Amino acid sequence: MDIGALLTSAGINVAICVVLLSLYSILRKQPSNVSVYFMRRLISEQIKPDHFGIERLVPSASWIVRAWLATNEDLLAAGGVDGLVFLRIVVFSIRIFIIAAMICVFLVLPVNYYGQEMEHKKIHAESLEVFTIGNVKEGSKWFWTHCLALYVISCSACVLLYFEYKSITKMRLAHITGSPVNPSHFTVLVRGIPWSRDHSYSKTVENFFSTYYPASYVSHQMVYRASRVDKLMKDAEKMYRVLKTIESQGKKSYMPCCLCRGTTHTFKALTIEAESVKSKTSDDGLQPCQREKLEKKDVEKIYKKLKTMELQNKESSMSCCLCGGILRSFKVLKNEAESIEHKASSDSLQPSQTDKERPAAFVFFRTRYDAVVAAQVLQSSNPMLWVTQLAPEPNDVYWSNLSIPYKQVWLRKIATLLGAIVFMFVFLLPVTFVQGLTQLDQLRQTFPFLRGILKHKFMNQLVTGYLPSVILMLFMYAVPPTMMLFSTIEGVVSRSERKKSACIKVLYFTIWNVFFVNVLSGSIIRQLNVFSSVRDIPTQLAKAVPTQATFFTTYVLTSGWASLSCEVIQLFPFFCNWFKRFILRKQEEPCSSSALTFPHHTEIPRLLLFGLLGFTCSIMAPLILPFLLVYFFLAFLVYRNQILNVYVPKYESGGLFWPIVHNTTIFSLVLTQVIALGVFGIKRSPVASGFTIPLILLTLLFNEYCRQRFSPVFKRSPAQVLIEKDRQDENLGRAEEIYKLLRTAYCQFPLLCPDLSISQDPSTSQELSIPGNSRQNKDPESSKDPESSKDPESPNPDFQEISLLS
Repeated sequence: MDIGALLTSAGINVAICVVLLSLYSILRKQPSNVSVYFMRRLISEQIKPDHFGIERLVPSASWIVRAWLATNEDLLAAGGVDGLVFLRIVVFSIRIFIIAAMICVFLVLPVNYYGQEMEHKKIHAESLEVFTIGNVKEGSKWFWTHCLALYVISCSACVLLYFEYKSITKMRLAHITGSPVNPSHFTVLVRGIPWSRDHSYSKTVENFFSTYYPASYVSHQMVYRASRVDKLMKDAEKMYRVLKTIESQGKKSYMPCCLCRGTTHTFKALTIEAESVKSKTSDDGLQPCQREKLEKKDVEKIYKKLKTMELQNKESSMSCCLCGGILRSFKVLKNEAESIEHKASSDSLQPSQTDKERPAAFVFFRTRYDAVVAAQVLQSSNPMLWVTQLAPEPNDVYWSNLSIPYKQVWLRKIATLLGAIVFMFVFLLPVTFVQGLTQLDQLRQTFPFLRGILKHKFMNQLVTGYLPSVILMLFMYAVPPTMMLFSTIEGVVSRSERKKSACIKVLYFTIWNVFFVNVLSGSIIRQLNVFSSVRDIPTQLAKAVPTQATFFTTYVLTSGWASLSCEVIQLFPFFCNWFKRFILRKQEEPCSSSALTFPHHTEIPRLLLFGLLGFTCSIMAPLILPFLLVYFFLAFLVYRNQILNVYVPKYESGGLFWPIVHNTTIFSLVLTQVIALGVFGIKRSPVASGFTIPLILLTLLFNEYCRQRFSPVFKRSPAQVLIEKDRQDENLGRAEEIYKLLRTAYCQFPLLCPDLSISQDPSTSQELSIPGNSRQNKDPESSKDPESSKDPESPNPDFQEISLLS
């Protein structure tokens, strides 16, 4: 490939970026696209639509300015610790590749270009191989420049990694100490509960922890098998959003009701009959008789619909997943007495719940320290029973995987590992095809009918310079969903853990297929033969990386620049929103459940892959560095904008993705040094080879120091921090508040949570004891049951009364 083909690929990608970014700056100003480009702000704050003006149709760079001026506090409030850590990855990449670009472009590149005595062509006609280390003749005395650049890049990367690791560790500890009370800090997830013929799972859990943790155990919440109830609750939530949308539309435009063709009015929860009568006589623009007639029609329609659902449920006689009884439709409660009676009668559900219990439970402890100790200790002589771990955050729980027996988890992990390996080798076919497109001579021999087409210079440059990276990028879009499916099948219990597992799988997959397979490509048989001799790996890489640097440069242009443009314009959500609004004529209220979370499992592997390409090609083919810098600068602006406006953080991992970044960067540095060692050996430069070996050892020692110094904080929480937090809660009198929070935090079925709450223990209402603090609070009020402190006259918040006017 020559410079002309590279410039053709760059020109196409620049044009795509300019068009998409200009289109984004126009689309984001349209009121109909607010739910696509401002979902996070739409949920957290009120956005007033701008009045129509000509500026709506003119591209502008205002979003770039706002993204640039945003502070770390704004980003932390918008995206949480995980969002800020992701941006630190981008900042780290910018810093290290600025250093690499300065030393390699101005020192290494001239050495590569003039490495042999030859007659050079014009720059646009030069082959890209002239700018690689392969153009330097054997035994050249100028290899010290490559060795010096390698030292500067490696030392700079280690220094920057150290300060980033230290900063993010402090950020994680500040998140633990400064965040409000988190139920997951007091909760332990127990799996592998043994089955007993005499007791239910719930009773078994209570007996076990009451016996072995009598001073710290509070209570527990069982996990139930979910089926139709989950679907009914999701349908109810969707119906509520539809009704809220109809309400907002009715208030603005008085659209006809979908039931009675009259003006839409929403339902209102009335607590007393007097309020119901008062609402009849309220003056809202309608006569009382008209309003009453309207509401009677609405009620009659809805009552018939509910009655039909009830008859269908009676005929099907399907059993409830909680109580085993017959499913019935919703019941309208007429007064508070009936509500209380219904709540009391729900106790009859308790005996049949045992049939739906799963061998997993959330166990609550008095303090954070007690929960950590219980989570890290082996509970039984059989490691497959009473398996404990700190529970994820309530919004982070992946409920469907909690029903998986723990004994199946290791089998699932092996099965998904084998599936990922098979998928990885199947992916060799498109990669081999892509590499065939870069070999022009081989392409002409395989497809003779293309000889006439490839004679044209532009078509030649298009096929060899742009088309291969586009095809590979399109195939790579199938990888993240597949790896997310594998991570789900593994049986992980939290959404953040599932995304982290998918991130690691996608990272391994992209490094293998995009880097190693492309470097050592030719045919599948040749790729297998390459790795038959482990000793030849450095030599093979040293020969292949400089020749494939041109493909990696075009891949950065296509998969980097163009992908960022597609990311900011949000193509799939945009077309979905357009289809709903203008084809289906649906206008739903934005809610957090439909909001997107940040795709760490796709973006982090892409950043780390480009970092790997930048390190390995820095001294081999420095021309890739300017294109990488443009990508990282554009990523800095795009991702800041997306975190501020689009993505909603539903859960927080506290920066657990950074150790993946650190380890991958160290791997990239060591791989770069091994390849450089092989190149110096091939080029017969013993001095450069001798200086490279200590650099590899020093990099590995640095990684081991960071693993001992920082990594444990990301695996376990320090007892010092936890005990100080527990003492602080005791001094502020938060015991009752924490206990009430635990009772409703991990509700698998929120509508039934008050009746299916954790078992009550007389000792649970006592003051939480703090380890390491001998002072005890003697206040008699602290021994009261938290439920007894409620006002008996206050309305019951567990059931909402719905009064329908008749």
